[in-house]
Amino acid sequence: MRRRLPILLAMTALSACNVGPDYKKPEIPLPSAFVEARPGLPAAARSDLSKWWTVFHDPELDSLIARALGANLDLQTAASRVRQAREQEIIAGAAEWPSLSASGTGLNVHSNSNPLSQLAGGAPSGAQGSTPTNIRLYSAGFDATWEIDLFGGTRRAVEAAKANTQAALWDLHDGEVTLSAEIANDYLDMRAAQARRSLFESQVTDERQLFDMVRARARTGFVTQLDVNQQRTLLLNAQAQIPQLDAEARAMMHALAVLLAEPPESIGGELQAAQPIPAAQPVLPALLPSDLLRRRPDIREAERKLAAATAQEGVAISGLYPKFNLIGAAAFTGDSLSGLFSTSNFGTVGVGSIMWPIFEAGKIRAGIRSSKEEELQAYLAYRKSVLGALQEVEDALARYADEKRHESVLADAETAAASSEAIARQQYAHGLVTFINVLTAETTLLSARDELIQSRQALAQDVAALYKALGGGWDESSVDWKAHPPDPENG
Repeated sequence: MRRRLPILLAMTALSACNVGPDYKKPEIPLPSAFVEARPGLPAAARSDLSKWWTVFHDPELDSLIARALGANLDLQTAASRVRQAREQEIIAGAAEWPSLSASGTGLNVHSNSNPLSQLAGGAPSGAQGSTPTNIRLYSAGFDATWEIDLFGGTRRAVEAAKANTQAALWDLHDGEVTLSAEIANDYLDMRAAQARRSLFESQVTDERQLFDMVRARARTGFVTQLDVNQQRTLLLNAQAQIPQLDAEARAMMHALAVLLAEPPESIGGELQAAQPIPAAQPVLPALLPSDLLRRRPDIREAERKLAAATAQEGVAISGLYPKFNLIGAAAFTGDSLSGLFSTSNFGTVGVGSIMWPIFEAGKIRAGIRSSKEEELQAYLAYRKSVLGALQEVEDALARYADEKRHESVLADAETAAASSEAIARQQYAHGLVTFINVLTAETTLLSARDELIQSRQALAQDVAALYKALGGGWDESSVDWKAHPPDPENG
């Protein structure tokens, strides 16, 4: 026993050794503030970004996003990946433990001759005096194998599996962020199409009234047929816009239904009635660029993938070192079932083995170099995700600020165009101007109103883009590394 003690101590010490690099989260230099965070944008010391869409105060939008987060097929797929990754953790961790299996056999051999006597030169098979042979043999036992993880290859594999599980969970939360923004964008597109349809429908009514007036004046000879044709062209152009806008609105309804994991036509009824484009004033949380590393699920997913790639390098390096295996078996063996489990039939065997690769034609070291390249690729992907997040926030801030000014100018232009159109109609009715003045004023007003609707749509979508860029749309309190996402098939 005293001779074995140093060996056991040495193996224990080695079992605490993990080959390969220990992971450290990389430090990436970040700016101290967002450049495009211009004065005038409201800020809050704390702001809940998990349900950012409530800033629109639109119950229908709230309902659509809540239903989509519970039923969307892409999120269900992402949740399945998390559950699968957790099972991979179990598979990787199982290698740290011995494997134990039970076995049992029964053998019955019958021969009309004794094969041993034939080998000794006795009577041939079938000859008189040959003795039949019956052999029965039974065994039952257990066998165990255990690869001792002296150099930490298995522990690195477990480390990689856990990091991959965490990456899958962050991918699920990133899907929530993307889904909420996609629902909002499609909903705003639909409401904008409905608003524009209402605009052109109202314009058709006005154009038809003016057309009737021009046609009546033409019959009395006050104007020519040219005025009639020009007004009829404006009327038909306005009518032509309506079917296109109807198709655009229905397409958005279909897209929203599919995001809710429902048939395309299923929610058309609840969205058919036109509603104004919801407006929102974003409140910028007091977040620094460095806070994106905590808020953005896609960044955290990329960081966990880097951790997994670093651990996999250790797995590859462990291939350079010897592998120690212990094999043991215990069994009862006898020629009768009745007395099989007696102590006289019991036997054991133990084997220890070591395998150390000597020549692999460069395969192991090539695998190590390959894993290092995978680690580098993961690091570059992490840096890219950070830089991309910064760009998205800066772009969203710039677009919102510029579109806000654009919308204000368009609102003033619409007011001026409405006044000009009213004046032109009055002057035309009294014969003070030609019809071309009315046509120009009508076209300008319609264009101004249409552009104003589209600007308000863009402004609302810029709000959604800003919150998405800040990592809004998932609940930080919902992150539980141990809990399995629910399986929709099994409850």
